[in-house]
Amino acid sequence: MNVEREGLKIGFIGAGGIAARHVGVLSQMNDVAIVGVADADFGRARELAGKLGANAYNSHADLLDRESLDAVYICVPPFAHGDIEVAVIDAGLPFFVEKPVSLDLASAQNIARKVEDHGIVTGVGYHWRYLDTVEEARGLLAGNPAALINGYWLDQTPPPQWWWRQDRSGGQIVEQATHVIDLVRHLVGEVTEVYALGARTAERHDFPGLDIATATAVSLRFASGAVGTLSATCLLGWPHRTGIHLFSDRMAIELSDHEIMVDVGRGRPMRHAEGDPVEREDRDFLDAVCGLPNRIRCRYGEALKTHHVALAIAQSAVSGQPVLIKPVMGMADA
Repeated sequence: MNVEREGLKIGFIGAGGIAARHVGVLSQMNDVAIVGVADADFGRARELAGKLGANAYNSHADLLDRESLDAVYICVPPFAHGDIEVAVIDAGLPFFVEKPVSLDLASAQNIARKVEDHGIVTGVGYHWRYLDTVEEARGLLAGNPAALINGYWLDQTPPPQWWWRQDRSGGQIVEQATHVIDLVRHLVGEVTEVYALGARTAERHDFPGLDIATATAVSLRFASGAVGTLSATCLLGWPHRTGIHLFSDRMAIELSDHEIMVDVGRGRPMRHAEGDPVEREDRDFLDAVCGLPNRIRCRYGEALKTHHVALAIAQSAVSGQPVLIKPVMGMADA
């Protein structure tokens, strides 16, 4: 799909916090015009659209029907995925979608197949792949692969009430720690087996109706032979630790979303990440929409592989049994 670089017309489906993050980036690009915003909460759509001089809609169907678009950003909660992506694909439009891509595997597989069949340009919001610190770690590990990985997402409970519900968010692993899962896949390779245990605090009066696991411990096995763990909790009142530690022959790497530490036995030098990874992922997506070389680091089919691991962990936590992860249909790197 070749699109003129000047005046890319973008529509947003979803007008929450992550949409605002992308809008802030896109608003600084001279070749982008956000022309429409749709949200089931029309007041929220109207508020965001009003700041942009865009049109507001209360459904994705109206946005797609009434606007002439070059691409769409889908920034909705996990439970809202499915029909939106299918409608965008049927309209023949490239789309950027925020993680997680669904609540279940079957829906995401169906979307991945449609993306591949229609040749749609896609991007998924695993923006950690665009950190320069992750690029540095990837280079270091290329000749000295990690044998042990420890991942962490030790944080507070986000305020949206849908996040507190298993049937709306999928739980912390699926909705939040999926970033860590994607990062270890990117740096270490495919996960072949998981075993998870979950615990839920009985009463949290500040979060009525919360039914997700509030603590999860996971063991991971990789195709490379590496092993690892992932720990997650939402019991804290602050972001305590988010990231991964990797251990290879005479090298230890600590990575977060804002810094890297490489320890080779001569101290613990820390370096902060430079630049904005969200700006980088948005620029790569829009360049691909324009027909330039596709440098998108996480397309829909790739994101599906990460989602598969997250869902397997959730399944294991419920069953109490290890889960083997085998490739499934619809997992091409679309």
